[in-house]
Amino acid sequence: MVWNPPGSNQSPNNGSSGGRGKKPRSPLDRLLAIMGANNGGSGPGDFGGMDERWMRWLPIAVPVILIALSSTVLVTEQERGVVSRFGAYSRSLSPGIHFKLPWPIESAQTLNATKIQSMSRTVPVLTNDENIVQVEVNVQYRVKDPKQYLFGTRSADEVLEQATLSTVREQVGHNTLDTVLGSRGAIAVLARTNLQKSLDAYRTGLVVTGLNLPNARPPDEVKPAFDDVNSAQQDKDRLVSLAQAYKAKVVPEARGEAAKLRTAAEGYRQSTIAAAQGDAARFNELVPAYKGAPEATRKRLWLDTVAEVVSKNRVVLSGDSKPILYVPNAPTEPTAKAVQPDAAAVNAATEADATRPIRATRAGRD
Repeated sequence: MVWNPPGSNQSPNNGSSGGRGKKPRSPLDRLLAIMGANNGGSGPGDFGGMDERWMRWLPIAVPVILIALSSTVLVTEQERGVVSRFGAYSRSLSPGIHFKLPWPIESAQTLNATKIQSMSRTVPVLTNDENIVQVEVNVQYRVKDPKQYLFGTRSADEVLEQATLSTVREQVGHNTLDTVLGSRGAIAVLARTNLQKSLDAYRTGLVVTGLNLPNARPPDEVKPAFDDVNSAQQDKDRLVSLAQAYKAKVVPEARGEAAKLRTAAEGYRQSTIAAAQGDAARFNELVPAYKGAPEATRKRLWLDTVAEVVSKNRVVLSGDSKPILYVPNAPTEPTAKAVQPDAAAVNAATEADATRPIRATRAGRD
């Protein structure tokens, strides 16, 4: 490296040899000499073909360039910018290229407004029935208003954490232990709504995108007792399920049987009423015939009655010193009619004299 311009007798290692009476060179001259030597210059007046007067503007050009760069703010599509003037809020910046006054007059900050952040904590909570339970809380949130996030409160993230724990304690404290352990969905929905109201009131500029209570467990000191309770609850649920399944099977069968009996009873009622009405109508039709021929009508009715009775029972026909005639009915076919005696023979036997009696006796039922 050359410390002196060409033609100088001063050595870089020994400054006393040669021109002792010359004035020491300034740092700028040395810099120019070095840059001139590296660029093939021949003296302090040459800087790679550049005149020395241009180098005089270098101390001014560098700060100007730095000021221009510090006055330009680039905000991406996912970001939002905030400009503060002497530490106070000035304006917000949308995505794009913006200009501001140089630092320290104005300063700009950019925040990612689309990034979802999360916070997880496990907090002990006292339930409504005076039981302590460890509740795990998970919150997802993002920046909604950069101005409020930076200037609305001292630390929005810390406010979010404290507000979350306070809201969860409040909502869990209004419910029993069984509700907290078994159904935490409704508690999480109410906690999210109240948490958002608290964040808006504290001017944090944050919006809650999700709040979950993924786990809730009793303290380790009483965990065995809670395990026994959970086992008993599971056994209860299993028995209730079995009972409901049995109910779902038996009740429809009973209802079907009841409907069948009602239908049969209704049919029997209608058939009985129809038979009675038919008998009454037939009797009414016999009244004129009875008035015209009483004896013949009585005999006809008696014969019909005898024929009906005989058709429903086993009949034995016998005479004096005559073989007995047994006429059995078919017991396996209730609808089958038994053998009936000839009506003419019965009339002839009735009108005959006592020397040829015919009697019909009803045999004893087996």
